[in-house]
Amino acid sequence: MFSPTKYGKQKKMNKLFPRTVSCAAFAILALLLFISSTTASEQPPNVILIYTDDQGTVDLNCYGAKDLITPELDKLATQGVRFSQFYAAAPVCSPSRAAVLTGRFPQRAGVPGNVSSQPGGTGMPSSQITMAEIFRSAGYRTAHIGKWHLGFNKDTMPNNQGFDYSFGHMGGCIDNYSHFFYWNGPNRHDLYRNGQEVWRDGQYFPELMVEQASQFIKQKSEKPFFMYFAMNIPHYPLQGTEKWRAAYKHIKEPRRRYATMVSTMDEMIGKLLAQVEELDIRKNTIIVYQSDHGHSQEVRTFGGGGSAGIYRGAKFSLFEGGIRGPAIISWPGHIPTNQVRGQLATACDWLPTLAKLSGIQLPTHRIDGTDISELIRSNNIQSPHNAFHWQTGGGKNPAWAVRQGPWKLLGNPNDTSQKAPLTKADKLFLVNLDEDPSELTNLAAQHPERVTTLQKLHEQWLLDLR
Repeated sequence: MFSPTKYGKQKKMNKLFPRTVSCAAFAILALLLFISSTTASEQPPNVILIYTDDQGTVDLNCYGAKDLITPELDKLATQGVRFSQFYAAAPVCSPSRAAVLTGRFPQRAGVPGNVSSQPGGTGMPSSQITMAEIFRSAGYRTAHIGKWHLGFNKDTMPNNQGFDYSFGHMGGCIDNYSHFFYWNGPNRHDLYRNGQEVWRDGQYFPELMVEQASQFIKQKSEKPFFMYFAMNIPHYPLQGTEKWRAAYKHIKEPRRRYATMVSTMDEMIGKLLAQVEELDIRKNTIIVYQSDHGHSQEVRTFGGGGSAGIYRGAKFSLFEGGIRGPAIISWPGHIPTNQVRGQLATACDWLPTLAKLSGIQLPTHRIDGTDISELIRSNNIQSPHNAFHWQTGGGKNPAWAVRQGPWKLLGNPNDTSQKAPLTKADKLFLVNLDEDPSELTNLAAQHPERVTTLQKLHEQWLLDLR
């Protein structure tokens, strides 16, 4: 339920409700929102949003990876709907996370690129309305477990962004045993509970995530819960467990190290879902799973190891391998099972979709995602997106892309997978994904009218962001 003491800044509340509403009316309205959520079921559903990090487009067995062992996520796919054209809103961590939590393009959410991992660093503005705030306003308990990377000061850390409980690291990555951020010196410890530093020396961070998530789920409460379970794997450091190092000893590096992390990730997700089953709440719990963007080929990955399959690009690139990823939603008895959706959908869509499935009224501010609940239920529903847009970085020549139907135009593209060379003539790169899903042939010269149309769409989108 909303209250000034919980949400601090009145401006944030003003975006959700009119200024004229009294404190008593707040309480009544929040109660009505909670009651209205029973339209989906007698008890509003719990929601767990699982977000993995640097996972390749096809790096699950159910997505075609024959050399990976991922039984838990494969099982989840059979229990729900799997997407084959699902897009992150950005090819890097922070903007992708801002988009999924706000339902907005990263630029509109105030996070066009990666934010600082240093204490005191700014991040997603506190004026942004997150999924956690929306669910909390409807009577939910809310928790962030794992990676944050959306700001490292009082205003931008999880507890000021709608989360009742937070446990994890604020920066972009940590060592899984020491919990030290190690990107650039000096190295520093980065493990926090509700904004306060905590020490869990030598304890494996993915295991800690499951422990903390389980404790939150087990808390006795009449309220449903929303949990953002943001894993820092298979992102480097590639510290898989001995069990999986042994299982993959026959695979060559760098795939071997990466594979151990994928299976470790899968195992931890399985442990979390087992807790849900043991508590007998699975039938009333929506599970969403998605990768934040494509696999990394940075030096810290020992040359890569992830795979985008036939797709070109990787992390930092707007070619398909940088932004197209695995995504699954499961809610037994409420949505279909063991089905695949080939329609275009995006991370921005989760917020309005989960709100709809939970019977929660959305605030009136601009949201760029679209409710895809009917598409999830029926394969006969078209994608709600006439077009979708991406842009990374700043400066004079940022990389950008726009897709409309099968046509995709990239501006100032980079190919971090290095599957094919790029020349000056490729500054505008046009592809038809139906005919060339690997994006190897630039059709800009053959279809100048299509280039013009898509370029105008991009320019209009930029104006709309202002």
